[in-house]
Amino acid sequence: MTNNEPSDGRSPHSFLTAPARSAGLAGTVQLRAATPDAVLAVIPHMLGFYPSRSLVVIGLGPRQRVVVTFRYDLPDPADGDIADDIAEHASCVLSRERIAGALLVGYGPEELVLPVAACVARRLTGDGVDVHEVLRAAAGRYWSMLCNDDRCCPAEGRSYDPGSHPAAAALTEAGLGAHPDRVALARTLQRPPGSADRIRRATVTARLRLSQLVDFGEAAGDRVPQLRATRTGRREVQRAIRRYRSGGSINSIEHLAWLAVLIADLRVRDDAWARMDPAHSADHCRLWTDMVRSAAAEFVPAPASLLAFTAWQAGNGALAVIAIERALAADRDYSMAHLLDSAVQAALPPSAARMPMSPAAVAASYATTPTATTTRPRQKRTSGRRRASRARRGSKSGRSRSGQPKSGRSKSAVRLGGQG
Repeated sequence: MTNNEPSDGRSPHSFLTAPARSAGLAGTVQLRAATPDAVLAVIPHMLGFYPSRSLVVIGLGPRQRVVVTFRYDLPDPADGDIADDIAEHASCVLSRERIAGALLVGYGPEELVLPVAACVARRLTGDGVDVHEVLRAAAGRYWSMLCNDDRCCPAEGRSYDPGSHPAAAALTEAGLGAHPDRVALARTLQRPPGSADRIRRATVTARLRLSQLVDFGEAAGDRVPQLRATRTGRREVQRAIRRYRSGGSINSIEHLAWLAVLIADLRVRDDAWARMDPAHSADHCRLWTDMVRSAAAEFVPAPASLLAFTAWQAGNGALAVIAIERALAADRDYSMAHLLDSAVQAALPPSAARMPMSPAAVAASYATTPTATTTRPRQKRTSGRRRASRARRGSKSGRSRSGQPKSGRSKSAVRLGGQG
């Protein structure tokens, strides 16, 4: 297990993960406080990576079934105010989901884990949540923070190997693999080695091709020439969605770069967004991942935001957060990314990641604004996005200072379901 500091060096950072990120097997896992080694083996597969310097909260439903899992970066050095924020956030999530039982697992040295774990345990217990167990894990050993019996909980801790546990093998076989750390997970969205020049050339060609479509529309006397490009974009992206749903993929950087340019048109993006059926979330994640990896920086926000949405649908909160960060690194005002950021940081369950509008309804919503068709991506700003504490709610939860998703130029006709 390796260290995985947050990308911006701030803490805490929380995100939602669901137990069924792919095949659904993890959703049937029974976690019991009497088997901490099983808990420690399963957690990395639910998160998508091996955590460190983190507090993981597992919400348990009937029969100890995992209902929700979310993680916080531990403040370093220890900070009582941040610990209180984490406790408040965890309590709000479990209360909102009507979860009556929980397990807490802290990863890291005692001086960082204990203040936060104790604060969260006190808050949850006071709010009527049954805290079954509080564990601390570090350097291949674990300790129960609720047990003082040296016979079962020796001072030196107990050794464990999460990778060799049968539960880990079963989850890996089901497609719920675990990366060594968060950085390794983020690397899955990096462009292929040595492809930068090829992606740039492909993007220049794609933009020229798109411009020619608009020129053809003007020459043909179209009332809104840009709609010719939009129609092409919808058709091409829909074809790509069908291809991935059938188990296929696109290996051409030129093709993927072309799709990334097309989907910068909000009409095209929102049509694709409305087609994100949770039953195909794994295939959709593959599509948007491939597109992000082959997109020029200025065309990353749309496919990265769509990847965040489909990762959230799949219960893969870690990937959703990383995709959101990629989108906002390219355009810090991209409103779809801010909308998803607010939802994921509020630990809304994957069931909330549903679209209230059909593709036809999306098209109709844009019909009233025929000139608002294509967006022109801006250059990446030099100053990074300053993130607030992820554990805090309202203006303290990674949202804009107003507590609402920032309203940038990338306004969308589509709104998320389940946030009413």
